[in-house]
Amino acid sequence: MAYCNQFEPDDTAVVSHIGGRGPGVAVVVDQCLTAYWAGDNNALFDLGVVFSTGSNGAPRDLVEAHKWFNIAAATGHEEAAISRSEIAEEMSSREIGEAQRRARAHMATMMKRAA
Repeated sequence: MAYCNQFEPDDTAVVSHIGGRGPGVAVVVDQCLTAYWAGDNNALFDLGVVFSTGSNGAPRDLVEAHKWFNIAAATGHEEAAISRSEIAEEMSSREIGEAQRRARAHMATMMKRAA
């Protein structure tokens, strides 16, 4: 995780107890998306790792992890496709469906931005 790993837990530890997300997680997501738009093809994969491991102040959230691995895989990141398959083994069909829905919605937003 080259880009997202620069955050220390103290920098992103402000995690809300409501939904497990807070300003720290938002910072990590924003920084990784900024890196992606600047040409860092690993940044989306990094977000999958953040959520699959519960690192950088983020909760462990396999639905979010699957979403980011799915988006990264769609951009050609081979390791993301492998990671997506691995975490899918720990998920229910309903969770995978939700992750896919979130990925499609986010990719639609990304495509609008790119246009």
